[in-house]
Amino acid sequence: MKKRVVVTGLGAVTPIGNTVEEFWKGIRRGEVGIGPITRFDTSDYKVKLAAEVKGFSPKERMDFKAAKRMETFSQYAVAAAKEAFEDAGLNMEEENPYRAGVIIGSGIGSLQTVESNYEKILTKGPSRVNPLMVPLMISNMAAGNVSIQLGFQGKCTNVVTACASGTHCIGDAFRAIAYGDLDICVAGGTESSICPTGVAGFTALTALSTSQDPKRASIPFDKDRDGFVLGEGAGVVMLEELEHAQKRGAKIYAEIVGYGATADAYHITSPAENGEGAGMAMKLAMEEAGVSPEEIDYINAHGTSTHHNDLYETRAIRYALGEAADQVVVNSTKSMIGHLLGAAGGVECVVCVKSIQEGFIHQTMGTRETDGECDLNYAIGAPVEKEVNYALTNSLGFGGHNASLLLKKYEG
Repeated sequence: MKKRVVVTGLGAVTPIGNTVEEFWKGIRRGEVGIGPITRFDTSDYKVKLAAEVKGFSPKERMDFKAAKRMETFSQYAVAAAKEAFEDAGLNMEEENPYRAGVIIGSGIGSLQTVESNYEKILTKGPSRVNPLMVPLMISNMAAGNVSIQLGFQGKCTNVVTACASGTHCIGDAFRAIAYGDLDICVAGGTESSICPTGVAGFTALTALSTSQDPKRASIPFDKDRDGFVLGEGAGVVMLEELEHAQKRGAKIYAEIVGYGATADAYHITSPAENGEGAGMAMKLAMEEAGVSPEEIDYINAHGTSTHHNDLYETRAIRYALGEAADQVVVNSTKSMIGHLLGAAGGVECVVCVKSIQEGFIHQTMGTRETDGECDLNYAIGAPVEKEVNYALTNSLGFGGHNASLLLKKYEG
């Protein structure tokens, strides 16, 4: 029998705050965490801006010796997971470790490790490669390191679906608990790819904004949008089977009631033009929850600020919600923190939980005037304060991967 799944802990490392409290304060203030790239010299690059994490200190968030054996994307994951674990008030001495899981994805892993070790091969020879190159680089090590740090010995996986990774991870964790594989699971996404290879690669795809104005670089749905801004960080939620949470007197933030996952089967980078693939993911999430389109209060859109994504996602929302699409408030957190790739869905799920809790839907910052077909209510010009009972969050990844989660205000 399917079990109810609730959110009992939150964790985040973002360009506008390295804890959930700092991040949410930044969201409420309308902060934009985009600025000039400081990680490397961009003199020869068309793209000058990114949304970097600032002031993150691994030794303040985890065992420093262990942190030295992790690349940044893993460090972000461990910091966010530990925050979510502590926020949930869990005590592993009282848990069956084989009923505690980790499903945390990264779309890329560590390009930095590849860059630095390839340079060593070219200049010093292959024998000088770091012995830890492979475990530092591979994307599953975020989940592996979290498992080691928290002592979770149940299902430990990472879904890699590019920019949909974080949402698919949370969806898979929801399923694992709902159908009895786990009691608790820390789930989400992490990423740190602001480096020469990452920026050059996405620039060559013409996917990145070349704007040099931080306030007008990531402008989802705007008629002048010209690409996304590369961001970094991690977003993690602690999911728990409802009765398990109730027995230990846990505080419950929200409930996950639906999950939809589809593929466009269309193009390696562009979403399907008619929006049906992403729209069907939203429909499947609503069907699982037994919720009608009219009940959806808020959609946290993928909203990357690329021409194709924003237009086709708008069509997807109309496909999924029909006439009710005109009533729902839509926004894009990427307008404030850029595109965190595999971590985006994790951070945006945290935003949905906080929006449900506080009845606050943040403004799509920087966006001023939409183009003709981007014709929904994108919370432009000011945040929206309203009761949020149901929130959808969408993630779309290169390869045609679509994922939608439906969250609900918790009722006992």
